[in-house]
Amino acid sequence: MGPRTADSASKNEKPTKSESCVGPARPRLRSSSDGSIYTRRTVVLRRPVSTEELQTPGGPYIKKIFTIVGDAVGWGFVVRGKQPCYIQAVEPFGPAAAAGMKVRQFVVSVNGLNVLNLDYRTVSHLILTGPRTVVMEVMEERDHWGEEEMQFTQESN
Repeated sequence: MGPRTADSASKNEKPTKSESCVGPARPRLRSSSDGSIYTRRTVVLRRPVSTEELQTPGGPYIKKIFTIVGDAVGWGFVVRGKQPCYIQAVEPFGPAAAAGMKVRQFVVSVNGLNVLNLDYRTVSHLILTGPRTVVMEVMEERDHWGEEEMQFTQESN
């Protein structure tokens, strides 16, 4: 720690009312490695999704597999939810974003282990205690608008 200045309080002084921890609750802020600040825990899912829906053949979800090599800070994404877990946030310039991971993808497996019926704490623990390179299988909702647009473009050519 640096030297104390006249503006800093000593250890023996009690906080004034304005400095106390009691008061209106504010969202806790975190900063990412790129310096941006974002609030904690906002709901990103459009609707609840079941594990059965994700596994339905021909359903509205497509499978994607990512290999993410963690850096000194981590892998650059946040997992939340349970049965199934989903990607809550992706650091814009982190390893997960570079691999193509996006918010609202559902986590199916981590390093070959099916995690559809696990909660986010267990999934996070698997990632944190595993190898630096993590292979994740996710399910992503099909982009119906994009598919129709591609079909239209192909038909008109």
